[in-house]
Amino acid sequence: MTRPPETATPPEALRLPPRRQGWLNTFWILFGVVALGGILVACAVYTAPAVISDWQVQATAKPAAEARVSDGKCSAKLFIHICDATLALRTPQGTVTRRVNYVFSGLEAGDYRVGVMADPARPDLVTTDLGLDRLWNRTITLLAIAGLTAATIVGALLSMVRDRRGAVAA
Repeated sequence: MTRPPETATPPEALRLPPRRQGWLNTFWILFGVVALGGILVACAVYTAPAVISDWQVQATAKPAAEARVSDGKCSAKLFIHICDATLALRTPQGTVTRRVNYVFSGLEAGDYRVGVMADPARPDLVTTDLGLDRLWNRTITLLAIAGLTAATIVGALLSMVRDRRGAVAA
């Protein structure tokens, strides 16, 4: 038995919800931009200097037996690890104290043991073996977080400008 041919009916046009132009949308976009800008500033102030200085001493750093770690802690959020520590290195000129912040990615869980490392020629750039071992990981993670955050900010601002232009034209 054959079926009669079905008549094709054109699909109904999809209608987008009405645009809610207003200052409330603009406020939330700007609020998000400021919050994400804060993340970029935090990357530049806390994380980037430790990455840059570790690249400067990575080839010449040696274990520093006269150094200590205080206030060291690590936390993990999903696969992003954030470690903060205060390093103190006694030198003939006095004690060098440095606060480091490491952000890296990985699936490892558990405690991290660190050894303090320093370049004898530049003791002010004291670091840890954890920081040096994960230097590439930290660099890529920093660039990825900063890049995605900056792209989100630019996208939000472009969206806001485009919506404003559409509201003026309508």
